[in-house]
Parts: sequence; structure tokens; C-alpha cells
Amino acid sequence: MNNIRFYKSIHVKIVIIYVLLILIAMQVIGVYFTRQLQDNLVNNFVETLNERTSLFLYSVEQEMIRDEEEAERSLTVRVNDLLKDLFNVENTNVQVIDKNNTVISVSNPAQSHLIGQRTTNVYVKRALFGTGDSVNVRNPQTGDRTRIVALPIPSSTDPVIGAVYIEASMEEIYDQMKEINQILMSGTIMALVLTAVLGIFLSQTITRPIAEMKKQAIIMGKGDYSQSVKVYGNDEIGQLASAFNDLSNNLHEARSTTESEKRKLSSVLTHMTDGVMATDKTGNIILMNKRAEEMLDKKQEEVQGTEITKVLNLDKFMKLEDLFQFVDPILLDFDNHDQETILEAHFSVIEKEGGSQNGLIAVLHDVTEQERIEEERREFVANVSHELRTPLTSMKSYLEALADGAVQDAELAPRFIDVTQKETERMIRLVNDLLQLSKMDSKDYNMNFSFIDLTKFVPQIMERFEMLTKNESIHFQHKLPNKEMYIYGDRDKLTQLMDNILSNAVKYSPQGGTITCSIKEEKERVIVSIKDEGVGIPKENIPHIFDRFYRVDKARSRNLGGTGLGLAIAKEIVLAHGGSVWVSSDWGKGTVISFALPYDEAVKE
Repeated sequence: MNNIRFYKSIHVKIVIIYVLLILIAMQVIGVYFTRQLQDNLVNNFVETLNERTSLFLYSVEQEMIRDEEEAERSLTVRVNDLLKDLFNVENTNVQVIDKNNTVISVSNPAQSHLIGQRTTNVYVKRALFGTGDSVNVRNPQTGDRTRIVALPIPSSTDPVIGAVYIEASMEEIYDQMKEINQILMSGTIMALVLTAVLGIFLSQTITRPIAEMKKQAIIMGKGDYSQSVKVYGNDEIGQLASAFNDLSNNLHEARSTTESEKRKLSSVLTHMTDGVMATDKTGNIILMNKRAEEMLDKKQEEVQGTEITKVLNLDKFMKLEDLFQFVDPILLDFDNHDQETILEAHFSVIEKEGGSQNGLIAVLHDVTEQERIEEERREFVANVSHELRTPLTSMKSYLEALADGAVQDAELAPRFIDVTQKETERMIRLVNDLLQLSKMDSKDYNMNFSFIDLTKFVPQIMERFEMLTKNESIHFQHKLPNKEMYIYGDRDKLTQLMDNILSNAVKYSPQGGTITCSIKEEKERVIVSIKDEGVGIPKENIPHIFDRFYRVDKARSRNLGGTGLGLAIAKEIVLAHGGSVWVSSDWGKGTVISFALPYDEAVKE
């Protein structure tokens, strides 16, 4: 793997390219030079040989013409002298043959035995017939190259008086070429080595900034933008390094901005009171904030990659494509056995710059309380309408009867007027209770807090009720601690609290019944309990006993003049004092209504 990376390195590639360029150039130049030199040497050799041969032919011709008057022996001597003068060339053999095909002279002493013998050489025979030859031949055994020249010796009196046969070795030329090739090869090697060294140096000047930019890119990939690439010059690579440094700074600024925006977005998503979910273009969830996890009771890791319609329980009646076109909010019911949860989902499409859909954003809003309040508002309006309609209808009937002449009836008129007054008082009580609840709901009321000793305050309230109910044979008793117990509260509001609870106890107590009020201390709070001996409350009605307009026995409560708001007001007063209220009851045995208020034993009036 390292070898593969080594050969892929631009540093090595530059060196190899330079070496190959020099090698190719040297080879082209060497081949062209040696070929031209070889041709020139061969041509020079041939020209020189031809010149000497022409001169030798002329000289031999003169000697052979003169030989007609002289002895044979003297011709051989003279020709040998000519050979020594004109063909004293190493590796050259010359034979002179007369017209009778007899060798009369040789230049090589080793061939002196051929003198006086007839030759069988083909080239000589052709020359004696007047046909000259000049050819280059190569010895098949040794590979030596030889120049063969066979020329006739002309005469003015006779067309051919003899022939000259020359064998000139050309190996010296090719030996020189070998030496020259070796010199060229050595020069090529030296040039390649020098080129490689220069290529390494040159490639380093090119690749060093690139290598530094590569290292910096790796460091940048890890998030470190503190370093910069060194600029070695103002050439293209230097300009590239400067541009790279500018790019690094811009990326650093862009990443810092992105990280800052990401942290802001993360903080916004984390602290949003609404749940946010994001999907990819296939509808699979890629993001959920903590509020969405709390609403759906699911972790992001659990639903990552799951289609949003399945997570929101929409897959049974809606397709993913519908959500991309949906503009209206959707109410989602996530009720379970423990609690009721209603979510309102708003969907918006994530679009790219080109307009293509890239995903969905779902914003979840918990409207459970809003729906509950809306339901309570509807029930409240219905209850108020009902409560007001009943006395108004009754009053209308009696007033119509009075208008029709009952007012003249001495017996009916007072009774009808009395009923009308009672219904009017009932509506006044109802309106007053509604106004008080409205003020408490909107916090539009003033509380005058002071320290109150319950061991004195409670008996005072009970004595007042005992005086009011003395004709009903209802007995009151209390169980109080033998010490002062101070709470911090509004005396008027606490008086109304006790009045409402005791009024309820009186209404539902039988003749001769007993109402018991007890006070006890428990974990930094004081608990006041009021027990009656009435019919009690069924278990299924106990959770709603503090609801507005709620009555267990509606007919009896209305006959007793109740508005159904007494215990609701009592609950609001207790909550305004930072306490709590509850009820316990056994059907047929009576009811106990208790409330707890903060209590500090160290506080004294």
C-alpha cells in the first residue's frame, strides 16, 4: 500500500517525468548523432579508399605498360613499391592480377605465396572482363565488415591489362562508433543522474507547499484553523498558498458563525416550550428536541430513522405525501391510563433553493390545558345558563301569574312575592359567587394577610353557626390543641372558607346530627377537618366534589338554595394561601372535608 502511494506521489512523478524527458532526448540525439557520424565515417572511408585506388590504378597501369620492355621480376618489385607507398594501410589487403589472371603482387606478406598463382576470385574475374565491383561484405563467422573493391586496369592499347583486388577492413570505424556510443551512454547516465537530482530539487520546490497545504487541510478537517501555510514566493504556487490561507480564514469564520448559530439554535430548541421534529426528504425523523421527547414520551434514539407518520400515530389514516401538502394544524390524541394529553401539530416543508422538497418540520404544542379550559368554559357557560334560567323561569312564571290577577289574591300574592324574592336572592348569591371566582381566577383581588390563631378563630366561627342553627337541633363540637397555632392568612377569606364548608355540613346534616371540627399539626402545616353525619358522598363523585357547579344530589341542593360554587370557592381560597384541600366520605356515614395551611410553630402573634 505504501509502495502504491509512493508511486502516486507527485514528487516522484515529477522526477520520473524529468528523467524520462532527458532519457528520450538523449536517446533521440544519440541515435541521430551516431547514425550521422557513422554515415560520415563510412563515406569518408569509402572516398579515401576510392581516391587511393584511382591513384593506385593509374600508377599500376603505367608500370604495367612499361613492363612490356622490362623483365617480369622487376614489375612485381615496382608494384610492391607502389603498394608500400600508396596502400600502407593497416587491415587492408591488396592484390594485383595481370590479364592472365595471375597474381603478380600482394600487400600482405602473409599472402606472398599467392604470387604467380591464378586466382579464382569472382570479383577479379569480373574485373578482368571490364566490370568493376565495390561492395561491403560481412563475415558470417566473425561478423567483421569489409569493403571489397575489384577494378580493371585499363590501357590505351588494350581494354583490360589486369585487375586490382582490395579488401579493406571497416571494423576500425565501428570500433570507434562503439566507443562513441559508450561515451554517449556515460553522458546519458550522468545527465540522468544530474536531471534526477535537479528534478528532486525542483519537485521539492513545487511539492513542499502542496504537502504543507495537505497537512493544513488535514488539520483543518480536525477543526484546527490556527495554523497557516508558508508562502515561498509570488508564483502560481505562492498565489495558491495565499488563496489557501484566505480560504482557511474564511472557513474558520464561517465555521465559527455556523457553530454560534448552531449553539443558538440548539439553545432555542432545548428551551422551547413547543416540541420540534425534523425529517429528511423521505419523512424519516432526524431531529427531536427535549420538549418533543417529553410530549411523546420517546427518546430521539428510539425514533431516529422512523417515519414521522408512525411516530405521531398518523399512518393509519394519512400518508406521508399528505403531510407535505397539509397546511392546517392537526390535533393528536396521546391519552393513556395515567393522564390525558392532546397535542396540536403544525407542519411546514423544508425546501432547497431550487424549490425541491427536502424534509418536514413539525411543531408540537401541548393544548391539553387549553382544551381542558375550553371544555370547562363550555361547561361553565352551560351551568351558568342553567342556574340562571331556573330562577328566571320561576320568577317569570310567578310574575306572569301576579300580572294576570294573582296580585289581587290576598293569599297567593304574598306567597308569590316571597318566592320571587327568594329566587332573586338566589341569583344575587350566584352572581356574587361567580364574581368572586372570576376575581380569584384573574388574581384581581387583594389579600390582607396577618397572623391568625386558629385555636381562637375556629371556635368563633362555630359559635356563630351554632347560633344560626339552634332551631335545627344540630350539635357543634370541636377538638382543639392546648396551644396557640398561628397561620399567616386573610381573616375575611378564611372566614368565608369556613362558612362555605360549614354551610355544606349544615345543609346535609340530619336533625340531631353533630358537626365536629378538629385541628392538628402535621409536618409544618396545620390541618383543619370538619366532619358531618350526613348521607355521605359516593366514591365515584368524590374526585369532582370541588368542581364548579357540581352537585351530588342536584335536586336536593337546589332546594336547599345551593349554587354549586361553595366548595369551588373554598378550594381557590385554600390554594391562594398555599395550602391544599381534600375530602373523604363513606356512603351513609358522613363526610369529612379537610384543608391544610402552612404553619410555623416559631411564629407568635
